Amino acid sequence: MSFPAYSTGSYPPDVYTGEGGEASAWLRPSDTPPDLTYASGVTCEYLVTGEQSGGLLGVYRWTFGEPETGPDPHFHRSISEHFYVLSGTVKLYDGREWVTGSPGDYLYVPEGGIHGFRGSDNAQMLLSFAPGGPREDYFETLARGERMGEDERAAFMLRHDTFWV
Repeated sequence: MSFPAYSTGSYPPDVYTGEGGEASAWLRPSDTPPDLTYASGVTCEYLVTGEQSGGLLGVYRWTFGEPETGPDPHFHRSISEHFYVLSGTVKLYDGREWVTGSPGDYLYVPEGGIHGFRGSDNAQMLLSFAPGGPREDYFETLARGERMGEDERAAFMLRHDTFWV
């Protein structure tokens, strides 16, 4: 598989073209309540959304509930996904097998890479996507537990670049 890349040692084209920089950073305090809470106890905090980053990336803090939850193996055609375990252990599917990730472990999944994750006991990880697609609608719809017919669910997954294997 080939990956689109910049030549070694080069940076992408400039995005900011002003002079002297600007005050545009923001801080999300650690005590900010989660943006989503699933029935299973999973919480998701939107650290930076695709919309906030101009479509460059999305970063989320994912905290599992007590029972084991997480998606089965799947892939995305247009986004890469990244997992960084913060606390506890998280089972990560790397396209070949389920491996156990511990604090400090990182898994990179390029576009088309089969992956999945499972966690429990309040384990926590950073989950990020690049570029930053509208994953919030995906997370929010699943958190609401909306019932979908087979065709409706297939259209929802297609709209959110999620292909099950």
